[in-house]
Amino acid sequence: MSTPLKIIFAGTPDFAASHLQALIDSEHQVIGAYTKQDSPAGRGKKLQASAVKLLALEHDIPVFQPKSLKKQPAQQELAELGADLMVVVAYGLILPQVALDTPRLGCINVHGSILPRWRGAAPFQRAIWAGDKESGVTIMQMNLGLDTGDILSIEKCPIEADETSTSLYNKIAKTGPLALIKAVDNIAAGNINPQQQDDEQATYAKKLSKEEALMDWQLNATELERCVRAFNPWPVSYVVINDNGKPRNVKIWQAHVAEQTTDTQPGTVIAANKHGISIATADNQVITLTSLQPPGKKPMAAVDFVNARAGWFTEGAIVGNGIDSDKTSDAQKGLK
Repeated sequence: MSTPLKIIFAGTPDFAASHLQALIDSEHQVIGAYTKQDSPAGRGKKLQASAVKLLALEHDIPVFQPKSLKKQPAQQELAELGADLMVVVAYGLILPQVALDTPRLGCINVHGSILPRWRGAAPFQRAIWAGDKESGVTIMQMNLGLDTGDILSIEKCPIEADETSTSLYNKIAKTGPLALIKAVDNIAAGNINPQQQDDEQATYAKKLSKEEALMDWQLNATELERCVRAFNPWPVSYVVINDNGKPRNVKIWQAHVAEQTTDTQPGTVIAANKHGISIATADNQVITLTSLQPPGKKPMAAVDFVNARAGWFTEGAIVGNGIDSDKTSDAQKGLK
């Protein structure tokens, strides 16, 4: 291969650490690791180092944790490293233009979608929610925009019918490092052909919210089933149950679209038995909930839930109220 590159890595969570490990295992030289400052975690709220910091220290890679790269001392420190390239993966801090311009070959980013589709913070979840058939990894040259830089390479992977955000994350966590090393090798060899993104084809993957996870009976069963998969493992879809006048949030971990149809009002319990809890939705469809989690308990099969809490889902009852039409419109903006 061409002369190995001197690389600065910037990232924070486990997802980023897997990419740092790939660079460590490559012929390139990681000369520094940038990561967010240690943050309180656990019951004792003790400061905890990021996955990237722990990995970097394990390999004697200098670690830098500035609060910001917008101030001159931090920018000078970055420049003194003399890097050829900076690789950014889920760093968590905004890079100003001066930082982007500091490495000889600029900064590249690993993004978990097929850009320009799903720019933003939650590409895995939004892709599943929207019913996309494929996702992937884009390696792009960074600029000041939100995931708007020139595309260096794309690696695609299918989204299966039972895909959750967890399983798609795991796929991308394996695909991403391989795609990154391939792109870095091509950059080192001068064998790269940046492609400008088509902004007219762009969609935005905004952060998820707990409010969005409330099962909205104005959606049909097909859409709701995608919501359940998209919100697994966070924030987890849920319904609101009236327990003797007290509202209880019940999380929904698994569900499927029932074969039956109904003209019953959306939100009405059609059946609650060993096969699951079936609820009417929009478009005369029915969704069957098969794994639920009551407050303070672990997830359980629907049959166990029904046996223990028979009064929470009674046939003919209306489950929650969903969200009103204005909020529905807002929640669906990320799908368009």
